[in-house]
Amino acid sequence: MPSRRRAARFNRKFANHIFGRVMPHFPGFGVVCHRGRTSGRQYRTPVKVFRSGRNYLISLPYGSEADWVRNVRAAGGCDLEIGRQRVRLTMPQLGVDPAPPEIPAFFRFVRRKLHTTELLTLEPAETADQAAVRLRPTL
Repeated sequence: MPSRRRAARFNRKFANHIFGRVMPHFPGFGVVCHRGRTSGRQYRTPVKVFRSGRNYLISLPYGSEADWVRNVRAAGGCDLEIGRQRVRLTMPQLGVDPAPPEIPAFFRFVRRKLHTTELLTLEPAETADQAAVRLRPTL
């Protein structure tokens, strides 16, 4: 089993349960809350998050075939806990970019060393109030 898969398995079985509650309180980290595609169970996965304008970029160190990525893509979105807030995200899109400018230089270096180029981009869901303001006719 490749070392990357072993690390993913260890994180899924042990580390996520320990760090999942505190990670959203560290700068640049969050927790993706999603539902299993077949089980319907609720899951919490700690992730590294970056902002790009309105959108959220999530680094995929284990690739796009990770179960949580497949769950988010199948559901068309997820909730992201950052600090004390919970943001509903939609429109998941996979992308490959070894060094997007939104990511600080140190993390670009780490991603390059780990050969991690995949990103998941998500947009914040529009609330009913935002939609009403956007659709309000101008006089």
